[in-house]
Amino acid sequence: MPPSPVVSREEWLTARKRLLEREKEFTKRRDELSAERRSLPWVRIDKPYEFDSERGKLSLGDLFGSKSQLMVKHFMFGPEWSTGCIGCSLEIDHYDGVIPHLAQRDVAFVVVSRAPLEKLLAFKKRMGWHIDWVSSFGSDFNYDFHVSFTPEEVARGTGCYNYVTRPIIDELSGRSVFYKDEDGAIYHTYSSFGRGGEDMLGIYRLLDIVPKGRDEGPGGNLSHWVKHHDRYER
Repeated sequence: MPPSPVVSREEWLTARKRLLEREKEFTKRRDELSAERRSLPWVRIDKPYEFDSERGKLSLGDLFGSKSQLMVKHFMFGPEWSTGCIGCSLEIDHYDGVIPHLAQRDVAFVVVSRAPLEKLLAFKKRMGWHIDWVSSFGSDFNYDFHVSFTPEEVARGTGCYNYVTRPIIDELSGRSVFYKDEDGAIYHTYSSFGRGGEDMLGIYRLLDIVPKGRDEGPGGNLSHWVKHHDRYER
């Protein structure tokens, strides 16, 4: 870590106030971007999807429960995988305490993966999570929302991810948002992928304000340091 200059408290305060103005501007710009995000047009979802859950077979509409808004975490866990993605696991570690608060704001939260339900539930138990996790195995859901890829795409090495054609593997991460109106019609309102998920990771917000920052290595990839939370050396 390159050393920062050491200055007097008065000089530090001058520099801090200068940075504070930029931070305030960033906050205002983020508010504007959030409003623009919410004003995106919607796409009606008429295609039926079916999910395996602890309560049996569920439709996309069932995932809302009593809520009108649904947030889906696309968790990387393929049918042949023996364990869940480390990065997705880090994201889920942030959510258990938030889900009750989301419910008070009319938001249901569900994790979706293609692995069979028994694998998902076993991993959920190991990690100590309380999230709702369903399997989309046998459904087109993951493919239609561009987080799972066909054998042909994997063999080719490219597919549509984050709205462009790029290198892919069989499973990738993301999150999608849906709305259900009073008549039961469902609309897709938003999806984000790649670094679009960083705002969900509170640990990044914390690391960004300490001297060493994220310190993720030359590739800037969380896989260089993140492990499943029960696999860190004590």
